[in-house]
Amino acid sequence: MEAGKAELIGEGNYPINASDISKDFRLKLLLKQLELNTNVKRGSVHISLNFDSSESNISKEKLMEIAKSYMEKIGFGSQPYLVYKHHDAGHPHIHIVSVKVKSDGKRIDMQNIGKNQSETARKEIEKAFNLVPAQQGQKEKILNIKPARNSVVEYGTAEAKKAIAAVLNAVIPNYKYTTVGELNAVLNLYNVTAVQGSKDSKMFLHKGLAYQILNDKKQPVGVPLKASSFYMKPTLAYLELKFALNNTGRNPHLKRVKNAVDLAFMQNSIKSVSDLDRILMRDGIKTAERRNKQGILYGLTYIDHKTKCVFNGSSLGKTYSASGIEEQCGLKGFNTGRTAVKILEDNTLKNKQSQSSFISAGEFQKIIDSVLQPEFSADFIPSQLKRKKKRKKGKGQSDY
Repeated sequence: MEAGKAELIGEGNYPINASDISKDFRLKLLLKQLELNTNVKRGSVHISLNFDSSESNISKEKLMEIAKSYMEKIGFGSQPYLVYKHHDAGHPHIHIVSVKVKSDGKRIDMQNIGKNQSETARKEIEKAFNLVPAQQGQKEKILNIKPARNSVVEYGTAEAKKAIAAVLNAVIPNYKYTTVGELNAVLNLYNVTAVQGSKDSKMFLHKGLAYQILNDKKQPVGVPLKASSFYMKPTLAYLELKFALNNTGRNPHLKRVKNAVDLAFMQNSIKSVSDLDRILMRDGIKTAERRNKQGILYGLTYIDHKTKCVFNGSSLGKTYSASGIEEQCGLKGFNTGRTAVKILEDNTLKNKQSQSSFISAGEFQKIIDSVLQPEFSADFIPSQLKRKKKRKKGKGQSDY
């Protein structure tokens, strides 16, 4: 309510209109009834009634009638409750807050209430108020999924679950990723993220997974939705099966990304990761940066939209990792203890110095790149990256 995303539209069984009393007093009335039975550990009740996106013009009066009917049908007709209309998603819905302790101190049994009383109440209310049936709406959502590549999920402007499902259906079956992090590199492009929870959380320990919307600053907003609640069931167990298959399926396309990065540095003056990203995008490759709170780059992922393959930079080799790219951009110093650098100092650098008394930073960068350039197999390599093979001396042949 403070953010302007919700409004109080009514109450049930309160001694006075809820809008005429303070927020604290509204809460105290509920807490006072909970004190009648101290054995009830979890006494609060939160109910969300959701409507089809086509029913956005339902009046507040009708919403209150629906809320009252629903509470009566599930056995909460005599309980105090508050009704809020929420504006945080593309579809209309209301939230009902109540308690499970009666005025005589007895506890209301809520076991299987969602499956039994709530489901029956939903069907009866849909008919009584001429609402779009929930089951019919679910079928339409599955059939009318839009491809994610043409749209980005924006919290509050589209129905959350439908929008997330559209992105998942476009990304999960088509892209080749081997970790949740690589999957998130693609999902984040469309303002969606997979959530595992912290390492000590129950969700993480039980291998749970949820999906959530991100705002323009790539910060999670709204409520995470369980993976099992989506039609295609993109749970962690499902993803782990794809990880193994994707690890093999993406191998033929690995060198395309490496070659693209090598050519980018060979043909352009690149001073930052954003410069590299701009150049790679010409070939359909997007870089996803991972930075800490201080803004320090600690990870880099390559998303090849042409081959639908995703590679963590370190899996391509040290040269393509976050630190390797920053070194090539001149943002970090080189490890002079490497054998390759020693060879550079003993041979290549001497030859360059004999030609000129001064070596520019750009020339020095190209020399190091050429020495540290990794070996490639017989797969296709652009001509600019090929090295000339040295002729082997035959037996008995001298150098003169």
